[in-house]
Formats: sequence, C-alpha cells, structure tokens
Amino acid sequence: MRVIISDPISEDGLRIFKDNNIEVIDVSGQSIDENFSQIKKADGWIIRSGTVLNSKLIKKADNLSVIGRAGVGVDNIDISAATRRGIVVMNTPDANTISAAEHTMALILALSRNVSSGHGGLLKGEWNRHLLIGSELHGKTIGVVGLGKIGREVIQRSKAFNMQILGYDPFIPDDFFREDELKICDLEYLIKKSDYITLHIPLTNDTKNLFDYDNLIKMKKEARIINVARGGIINENDLSKVLREKRISGAAIDVFESEPLDNNNPLLSAPNVILTPHLGASTKEAKEGVSISICNQVKNFLINEELDNAINMPFKNFAQLKEMAPYLKLSELLGNIHSQISDSPIKSVEINCYGSINDTKPIGLSFLRSLLQSRVPERVNYINADSLAKELGMEVSINFSTSDSNYSNLISAIVSSDEEILIEGSVFDDNLPRLVNIFGYKMEVNPSGALLFVQNDDVPGVIGKVGTLLGNNNINIAAYLLSRKKNKNLAFAVIRLDDVIEPKIIDMLNGIEELKFVHQINLKDY
Repeated sequence: MRVIISDPISEDGLRIFKDNNIEVIDVSGQSIDENFSQIKKADGWIIRSGTVLNSKLIKKADNLSVIGRAGVGVDNIDISAATRRGIVVMNTPDANTISAAEHTMALILALSRNVSSGHGGLLKGEWNRHLLIGSELHGKTIGVVGLGKIGREVIQRSKAFNMQILGYDPFIPDDFFREDELKICDLEYLIKKSDYITLHIPLTNDTKNLFDYDNLIKMKKEARIINVARGGIINENDLSKVLREKRISGAAIDVFESEPLDNNNPLLSAPNVILTPHLGASTKEAKEGVSISICNQVKNFLINEELDNAINMPFKNFAQLKEMAPYLKLSELLGNIHSQISDSPIKSVEINCYGSINDTKPIGLSFLRSLLQSRVPERVNYINADSLAKELGMEVSINFSTSDSNYSNLISAIVSSDEEILIEGSVFDDNLPRLVNIFGYKMEVNPSGALLFVQNDDVPGVIGKVGTLLGNNNINIAAYLLSRKKNKNLAFAVIRLDDVIEPKIIDMLNGIEELKFVHQINLKDY
C-alpha cells in the first residue's frame, strides 16, 4: 500500500506509516503535475490547505481509496467527486480548537493595546506613546457569534479577563447556557452592545456577507471586530469603508474571501486593521496533533477499513455500502428538507425506521448530518453528528419498529421546534427515494429540483391564484401535486418549478389570503 503526501507532515506522523509497512511517497513542495505517475499508484492521499484536490486530480488517482485532510476545513477537496468514486474523505475536526481560540484572543489583545502600530512606529524611529493609548479588556463586553467548540473556548478565556459576554447562535436554545455564563441575545442587540465582536460560524448562504455595511455601522464607534472563522462572513469592501470612515475602532482578520491575499484587497490599505495569513490553526501543537491524527486515521482505514471522522461515509466498513446506499440518500434528503423548513432552535429529533430498514444508526446519522450542516460552525460528518446535535440541546431518538407499514421500507422523521413537523419517505423498487407523507398529507413525491410546499384553505380558486401569480412573474410550473385532509378544510400542494424563485415571490405568495404557509425547498443538487 502507498500513501502520497503533498503537504508537510511531521516525522512522528510519517513514522506511523513506516511502522506499518505502508510506503510513503512524499511530494510536498513539488509540482503535482510532475508527479502524475506517483498519483496513479497512491492508495491514500494526505494534504493540508496547500493542495487543491479537484475532480481532475481525483479522477487521475486510479487506486485512491482515502483522502486525509490534516485540519478541519475541506474546502480544497471536491468531496462530491471523491464520493462518486467511492473515496473516503477524512479530516481532524478537534485538533485546531485551542489554537483558533488562542489566536482569537491574541488578536483581541493586539487590537486593544495597539501592538501592531506600536511595533511599526518603533521601526520608523517613532515614539508615540501618547497616540497609542489602549483599552483594557476588564469590564468590556464581548459578543461571540457562533457558540460551537471554538466559540466556547473563547468564552472561557474571556471570563479570565472579567469580560461581560453576549452570545448569538440561532440554532442553540436560549436556556442552553446558565445565566451566569453568558447572555443569549439576537444578533442586532449583540452588534449594538458589544465592545468586541468575534466570529465563529461557518460560511453558508445565510452567513455570506453577514457583516455588511449596514450591520457594521450598527457597532459602537469604539468597538472592534475579529474574524478567525471563514473569509466571506465579513464583506471586505464594506469593512474597509467603515474603517476609513472611522465608524468603528478597529478590526483583526485572519481569513479572507480569496487566499492567498490579493495585492488589491482593500483591507491592506485600511486603517486600524491587523491582518494575519490564516494562522488560526498554525501552532506547533496543532500541526503535530493533526499530523499524528490524520496519519493514524488513514493507516487504520487502509489496514482495517475503520472510518474515523469520515466526512462522506457513515459506515463501519464498506460491506454496508451497497445495501444501505438508497436508504442513506433518502435519510439525507429528509434531513435537508427539514433544515430548509426549520429555522428556529430544534428541541428534539425522532427517526423511526420500518420494514426492511433495521440498521438504524447510519440512517439517523445521515439525517442529522444533513439537518445540521448549516447550523454549526464545525464541519458535520457521520462521526460527530450525534454529539453536535446534543451540544445544540436536541433530544435525539433513532428507532426501528416492526409495526406494519403500507410500505416495505419507511423512514419517518419528526423534528420538533416551535411546532412538530413530520415528513416520511420510502425507497421504491427502482431504488429511488420518494416522499410519501408531508405534514400528515399522504402523497408520493420525487424529492428533487425546485419545490414549493404550500398549505391552503380547501376552497375553490386557490390553484388559479397561485398559477396566475407565478405565471405573471414568468415562472413555469412543471407539476402541481395536491393532497387533502378529510374534515380539516385544508389542502396541501407540492409545486415543482423549473428553478428556484426569488424570496420576493415567496412573499407575494404568502400574501394570498387562502395560503397558510409557503416553504421553498431547493433540492437541485440531488
């Protein structure tokens, strides 16, 4: 067996392979294209952030069965391409937590005491003590956006400075923390009241440009903002503008929309800003830790087919893959749909499997992975999905029942937040998933593409009003599926569209008097 190493890995990590008679092909610092023949031989491939494994490279690696990322982020790996080729992708999600939290505190302190400006002035022969008066952290308010593992480590360190702590995370219940730990609040309150704002959330469609000009100018004039999470959460042009206008006191940024940093990035010439080249996880301890962790994980996979921190595979071994694949896809679809419907803290998740589905654990993990993907700053995989759900205060129940069902196999998913939402699905003879019960309405729906879930009063004229509104906005209806509940005077429709529609159209639909709710579901990637 052979493992290719294309980014630096510690000697202690490499020794794990040598001690287990696994050949190491070290091409770190070399051109990938010049090592094409080596790539074709590799059974495993270990990278850090320096190597980009796109679909082209993955296709070249004929023997590749596992990719190991020494670190958390897998943005530089085409996970879809790897999954399609049956290649396991692993990462090391916990090794960088302390390093990222400590770097956050380092940036906060450097901002507060004008460390960068003081150093730069001395190099120029200046002695500007009177211009570099700093501020203490003691008694100040820090707003922590994202209350996952790194956010919580930052909170613990902030307490040591006797700071007042505000926390915002839309996916954690208000009563999850004790009142003496921090105050849970909405984002607007946090922005307006914090002296320091630190970001520890994932980059998603919802968090992209979350801190734009409109939100940045809501900060106190003396406030500072720190980002050691992901580039793109703060709009870099807007931040530069706010700093130039002296709307806020300063910023410290470790991550950027495009890395390495472009010479034309507006933050390079902005005042009162500290920039570091993505150093959040760059400590000797973290690098050593991720090296040893990923080498052990890849070794265990190659020798015993063990799956530790697998991003894209929920199996103990490959023997389960062929049999479970259709049910895992269905479960993932159900989780994705629930995630798009539920935007408030989730209290409980109940997964019930019927009929031929008796291996419930992978089914439940597949559902949770999909449900949580946009709710937590950590990369969610099949290994940590259950624990992350519990960290969010969710009660999780995954069961198998021998009770009779109208289907030979059935997955029932109930998610409870402000209300209880039930969606059920089955795998038909063609191995394709189908939704068979949505909100208690019986129907058979192919879960793919752009869909609208619509509940309405069961009265004449509703279909015409919906169709007219969509038609007037040049939106084509591909299918209109309808279900009714007896004696409820309500109907439910799944409307299939050619493409996802703008939020303003959803608002217009919600303006139709007879409609009770409209949910847009985007399953175009399935």
